Amino acid sequence: MADDSDDIPPEDGAADRPKKEKRPQRVFTLIVEVGRKAGDGLPDKATGAALMCYASGVDEAEAVRETVALLKDADLAPLEVQGLGTLEERRKAGEEIDATEEALMERALAENSVVVAQMSPFYD
Repeated sequence: MADDSDDIPPEDGAADRPKKEKRPQRVFTLIVEVGRKAGDGLPDKATGAALMCYASGVDEAEAVRETVALLKDADLAPLEVQGLGTLEERRKAGEEIDATEEALMERALAENSVVVAQMSPFYD
């Protein structure tokens, strides 16, 4: 079977559009508050939890979307997300980032993933 892809005209104006520059992935530190949901794996008497996550994305909005989607797939119930910024932004704000935390950020970037670094359950 012949490939007829050369016979298909380009989209209107496709040749005129500049090529999109690929934006680099960055790692964002996020604090995600989760509520209770059946099968969430939180301690029995917990009312929810806060998760510290390192998430890669071209911008913070993408990192948040990916993190929320991952947590929902893990049967957690994300309620609120707070962005703390990138490594550079956090250092510029005067935060001290230890080697362990930086290594987790590098892992999130290398794997283009979300790393849940810490979970702190809430109790009434």
